[in-house]
Amino acid sequence: MRGIRFHEHGGPEVLRMEDWDPGPPAAGEVQLRHTAIGLNYIDVYDRTGLYPAQLPSGMGREAAGVVVALGRAVRGVRVGDRVAYVHSVPGAYCELRNVPAQRLVKIPRDITDAQAAAIMLKGLTARALLRRTYRVRRGETILVHAAVGGVGLILTQWAHALGATVIGVVGSAGKAELARRHGCRHVLIRGRDDLVANVRKITRGQGVAVVYDSVGRDTFMASLDCLRPLGMMVTYGNASGPPPAISPLELSTRGSLYLTRPTLFSYIGERSELEAAARELFSVVRRGMVRVRIGQRYPLAEAAAAHRDLEARRTTGSTVLIPG
Repeated sequence: MRGIRFHEHGGPEVLRMEDWDPGPPAAGEVQLRHTAIGLNYIDVYDRTGLYPAQLPSGMGREAAGVVVALGRAVRGVRVGDRVAYVHSVPGAYCELRNVPAQRLVKIPRDITDAQAAAIMLKGLTARALLRRTYRVRRGETILVHAAVGGVGLILTQWAHALGATVIGVVGSAGKAELARRHGCRHVLIRGRDDLVANVRKITRGQGVAVVYDSVGRDTFMASLDCLRPLGMMVTYGNASGPPPAISPLELSTRGSLYLTRPTLFSYIGERSELEAAARELFSVVRRGMVRVRIGQRYPLAEAAAAHRDLEARRTTGSTVLIPG
């Protein structure tokens, strides 16, 4: 078996395809043969050392596959089952992996392995942001940065289905129409359109109820200025670098704002929470409220190329790596 590992932090060139033997599954673990693996920006953070890893390290947090072996004391899963997972421990970029059974969910028959691999981290993140971090309500106006990214496309569709008016921010004019087709009523081009002025115009001076910002440093302060009084700033990514440190007084002077930095694993730490979140996610996909757009597929061996395209903003929607 083979897998992607890195022995030093750095650019995509540090990713290497190596022989990989996970050994037999331990008690409580299941061994999976991966069929599709999700690519996420958190993988870049792991690779560059923004999130330091013990080296050498594996890569990747979400995948789908088929159960090929069971460890002791595993219940509710059988050899041959199609399952998917999101895991706090990197290591999904491989052909064979041992995963705690408590982290697995079964894939519904009408959802493909590639779709499941594309939405476990990104879709569950969107669900947590919309339903738990800030519960979006019908009639509210919200702002979503990176609206055609992996999380963004799911987030905008789901928010639209909930009855919200979505203002999406994208990186180029070429991505604007894609954002409109996936739930954005208004689309702004980052670097071209004045973010604050346009949001104030769209909302007739009120500001938005919530900002979902995965960009970080380059958009953080402007995002705060887009909020209505008592609005919530949700910073959940650092694509342009970590946001600046701010004084709590900055929130007060802008209208008693709320600021949070959520992470998915806080919302699905318990088995019951994971199951409930996965049920809701699969439900909105099966009902057509959210369409899973896989914009790119790469062989697992070309993971470095996938990382280059992701960082260069050449990707849209979800990206999956295919083993074999």
